Amino acid sequence: MIKRWLPWILKGGISFGLIAWVLSKVDLAAAWEQAKSIDPVMAVLAVMLMVAQTVLGAVRWALVLRALSASFQWLQTLSVYYVGVFFSIVLPGAVGGDAVRMWFARRNGLSLATAVNSVALERAVTVFALVLLVCLTQPILTLRLPNLPGAFIFPVLLAVCVLGILALAALDRLPQSLHRWRAVRGLALLAADTRKLFFHPGFSLITLLVALVGHVNLSLVVYVLAVGLNLDVHVLDCLVLVPPVILVMTLPISIAGWGVRETAMVTAFSFIGIAHSSTLVLSILFGIVTMLTALPGGVVFLLAGGRRMEEEELAAEATEKA
Repeated sequence: MIKRWLPWILKGGISFGLIAWVLSKVDLAAAWEQAKSIDPVMAVLAVMLMVAQTVLGAVRWALVLRALSASFQWLQTLSVYYVGVFFSIVLPGAVGGDAVRMWFARRNGLSLATAVNSVALERAVTVFALVLLVCLTQPILTLRLPNLPGAFIFPVLLAVCVLGILALAALDRLPQSLHRWRAVRGLALLAADTRKLFFHPGFSLITLLVALVGHVNLSLVVYVLAVGLNLDVHVLDCLVLVPPVILVMTLPISIAGWGVRETAMVTAFSFIGIAHSSTLVLSILFGIVTMLTALPGGVVFLLAGGRRMEEEELAAEATEKA
């Protein structure tokens, strides 16, 4: 029981603590009035862009599955990906959503290795594309904010990502004496799948391009919401400031990014002179839009037999213990 609830307690504490810290620095009355003034047309457009984000994510995963020669239909890919999106907002950290996607993909016909490796590699290419986008837009950021501290961090992260991919691709070169262990054999399969994706330009470039479009799309969601709130924000501001915020959100230290997103976004947008209260409203609206578009994934989970599969898993565990 303690192990089950400890992640929720720790990550919930971080989320609530950061949100409380941000709230202590804003005018809540002014923030509420500004939130009520949002243009409903822009709000609807933001929701539509976020729905498109789910489709882009499913396309990205489908490309990874294709690189691994996995037999998975498009509707299966979209539904299982949507289930993962839903659980990423109800489980502590995005990693929980990925784990559910692996489990659900396995129950829908993929081999265990393909289910695990495809999700892991899709996550890897997504993070790599995010760091790459941050580095590509850094010259714009430097022109806008010439005295920005820590500008060297993102090129270093990009180098670390490249080295990490190369390391993944070389995992099957471990000494043969270690291959008697099941975990090492699994790493060898991951290495082979890594080369299939990243060392094949036909797969890696298009997958990377789709991932980049997805990150740009998230920046557009924030920009549309900012326009709806009548904030003095340029689209280029969102393009250079939102990706680093998303990068921070990928850390599995909070519940669905709450608290971490608000803190990072308030910090980032303060560099261009946006009031803390306005940025807080922008961040919360972004989180609400994310939740609204992710919730139907729970319906997909139930319609796809998720409850029945969960009951079967529990029954199987009970049988093994007996």
